[in-house]
Amino acid sequence: MDLRRIRNHFKLVDPIIYEVLRKVDFGKWLTPRKESEYFVSLCREIIGQQLSDKASAKIIERFMDLFSNGKVTPETIERLTEEKLRQAGMAWSKVRYLKNLARAVIDRQVHFNIIKNYSDERVVEELTRVKGIGPWTAEMFLIFTLGREDVFSFGDLGLRRAIEKLYQVKNPSADQLEKITAPWSPYRTYGSIVLWQSLEDK
Repeated sequence: MDLRRIRNHFKLVDPIIYEVLRKVDFGKWLTPRKESEYFVSLCREIIGQQLSDKASAKIIERFMDLFSNGKVTPETIERLTEEKLRQAGMAWSKVRYLKNLARAVIDRQVHFNIIKNYSDERVVEELTRVKGIGPWTAEMFLIFTLGREDVFSFGDLGLRRAIEKLYQVKNPSADQLEKITAPWSPYRTYGSIVLWQSLEDK
């Protein structure tokens, strides 16, 4: 992460983002995970779908407590019953999504051992083959697990709200979002984090 280069880039292409960016602690947001953490990280993203950070954190905590040694693997997910997983407080659909992911990894349909070498597009393509993982979940995996620097999730409601707030654009269309965020490349992830931070600063 070359913060000087990132700051200079946004200073040139987007003064709105640049003003907020100077106050953001990117280290708090971006810590690429080890390969051994990829599976549990994606489980967390599935659990967090369409939930607030607070609600998601509570369910994830209870989910982790289901594993006596704290080891969440495809095999341990496979062994747990759906009823047991449901005790964490997640919806039945997410229980099944976790089971789908575990089975996909065991069957080698998802390749965590080499996924870090894939392009962003290929990561999304591979993960979204698993029922229950859509583009948003795959994009969050790119950002928060793989630490990819050029990701903007057009389906993220928080990002859309922040764009509305900072750019005074009501219900921005995909074309409007593209027009605003395209100049951020190759650092769209940092622009995304600035937008999320702006919501916390309200």
